[in-house]
Amino acid sequence: MKKEYLIYKLSEDLKEATRIENSLFKKFDVKRGLRNEDGTGVLVGLTKIGNVVGYERIPGGGLKPIPGKLFYRGYDLDDLAHAILSEKRFGFEEVAYLLLSGRLPDKEELVSFRELINDNMPLEQKTKMNIIELEGNNIMNILARSVLEMYRFDPAADDTSRDNLMRQSIELISKFPTIIAYAFNMLRHATHGRSLHIRHPQEQLSIAENFLYMLKKDYTELDARTLDLLLVLQAEHGGGNNSTFTVRVTSSTGTDTYSAIAAGIGSLKGPLHGGANIQVADMFHHLQENIRDWTNVDEIDTYFTRMLNKEVYNKTGLIYGIGHAVYTISDPRAILLKELARDLAREKGKEREFAFLELLEERAIEVFGRVKNNGKTVSSNVDFYSGFVYEMIGLPQEIFTPLFAMARIVGWCAHRNEELNFEGKRIIRPAYKNVLEEVVYIPIKKR
Repeated sequence: MKKEYLIYKLSEDLKEATRIENSLFKKFDVKRGLRNEDGTGVLVGLTKIGNVVGYERIPGGGLKPIPGKLFYRGYDLDDLAHAILSEKRFGFEEVAYLLLSGRLPDKEELVSFRELINDNMPLEQKTKMNIIELEGNNIMNILARSVLEMYRFDPAADDTSRDNLMRQSIELISKFPTIIAYAFNMLRHATHGRSLHIRHPQEQLSIAENFLYMLKKDYTELDARTLDLLLVLQAEHGGGNNSTFTVRVTSSTGTDTYSAIAAGIGSLKGPLHGGANIQVADMFHHLQENIRDWTNVDEIDTYFTRMLNKEVYNKTGLIYGIGHAVYTISDPRAILLKELARDLAREKGKEREFAFLELLEERAIEVFGRVKNNGKTVSSNVDFYSGFVYEMIGLPQEIFTPLFAMARIVGWCAHRNEELNFEGKRIIRPAYKNVLEEVVYIPIKKR
């Protein structure tokens, strides 16, 4: 039997072997995707790190949509972000300190923490050379491999004591920007024949500034402050998001930090999770080309209606960047990012594009409600503006999702540390119901 035909037969067998009637999920009260019938998540754990709020439970049943809120260690993200913006300073390191420790640092502690981050940003020479020698066009894979490579150089890689977990967390947060910047410069060199530049992190710069310096050297102050805000907004989003839950599930086995974080990277890479900002950017470019009058509400509404009816664009029936699993009336991250996106558009001469994107946001929400008519309240999410912001800063699509990982590594580490320091911690082990009847064994000569 030819190998190609055998693969085809196995694939056809798989189609039948994976068929499960939808009615069985309801019969056995299966929470598909770990979600309840009303769309809320199944409660599987407790945390003191992040809180994502998008609705209120009504006494007697039902959900009431409310403006979204996101809390880091009990602090409203809106308050944290506006304090950073009003003082025109960089806040990602402060937020990292808060999420890791549970409290805000004083000035002296923050200075020392920033010095510690900068001390740990350089890579081991072998890790640096491995990045340079890697082939492939997916930086998320290079990031995952580089994280696993860090295991080799850690003399206490399997130590899950509290002190060691904190040390590993700081090293990961510090090294992600360097790995991503080096990986992109290598990709650009190998794919586009560009000169290979390896710029080392600078001691006096923030994480956001250092990343832009290592990636492309030239940037404006507003570029750096906007990137810093994006890192702040995406540093943490509760224990239930897929990549963080993946880190917690993996960590609950007692495995090493690098294996758990690599698993989180694999989860975030998925297009249904961390890749959404790329899809929004692609959609925006498509709409720029296919809508003749960027101010014509009727033309925009007609096109969105056709998108929802799977007639145009990629025919998925989706408007990317609209809707969220938890947020209903608003995503607080999107509101905060939009503030700086407007300033950045003014600096870059992209005010017309920003006005178009803002109108698309308004019309998408309106058309979604009218076409779907399902009573669901939706809003734009952080991805609606993040791709546009990345492009204005001059960042390529290849690093959109790695940038998400660069921010979320803080939340991943905080949740891993919490998972391993619970009293009475247990391995996470949900159940699956087998719905196949027992089969009598048939000897091979009778098959």
